[in-house]
Amino acid sequence: MVIKVFLATASGSTAIKKKQQDVVGFLETLKVEYTPLDIACNEDNRMWMRQNVPEDMKPSNGIPLPPQIFNEESYCGDYETFFNAKEDNSVYAFLGLPPPPGSKEAMQAEKSCVVENGTHTKEETHAEGNSDESLKARIEEDEEAEEEADEDKDEDSQPMSEEEEDLQSEEEEELRQLEDEDEAEAPEEEEDE
Repeated sequence: MVIKVFLATASGSTAIKKKQQDVVGFLETLKVEYTPLDIACNEDNRMWMRQNVPEDMKPSNGIPLPPQIFNEESYCGDYETFFNAKEDNSVYAFLGLPPPPGSKEAMQAEKSCVVENGTHTKEETHAEGNSDESLKARIEEDEEAEEEADEDKDEDSQPMSEEEEDLQSEEEEELRQLEDEDEAEAPEEEEDE
C-alpha cells in the first residue's frame, strides 16, 4: 500500500506550509513510507486530487487544499482529520495500515480484544492457535518496545505528568497480572495433557 500525500511546494500560504510539514514530519517520525505528490507543478496530480476527494469532505468552495492524504486510491483525509487521528493515537487506522507491534495503537487494539476476565475473544484465540504462547510473546514485545522508548527519550525531555505516571503504572500492573495468569494456567495445561 502506498500512502500518497498531495502537497503544494510553491504555496504562498504559511498555514498550508506548516500543515504540510506537520503531516510529512509525523509520517517520517513513524517511518511510514509515503509518496509526496506536488499539485503546484503537476496539473495531473492536482486534477486527480480534486476529483478523488469525496464531495462531503470538500470545502464550501469545492476546491480541497493540501495536504490531502490517500492510501492508494482510498481517501484518508485532510490535515484536520489527520490531526485528530494523531491526537487519538489512531494514525495507522486513519491511514488504513496495521499498527506496528508495541505501538500505542497496537496496545489499544490489543486491549479491545481482551475480555474482562483476561481471556481473549474466540476469534483471536482461534486465529492465533495457542493464545497463551502468543500472549507471552506480545507481552515480551510490549516490554521491549517500552524499554526502547525509554532509551530513546531525550535527556532534555519534560518529566511525566501525574496522569502519565498513573497510566504507565496501570499498564505495568495489567502486564504483571497477565503474566501471573499465564504462569498459573501453564501448570494446569500440563496436568490436563
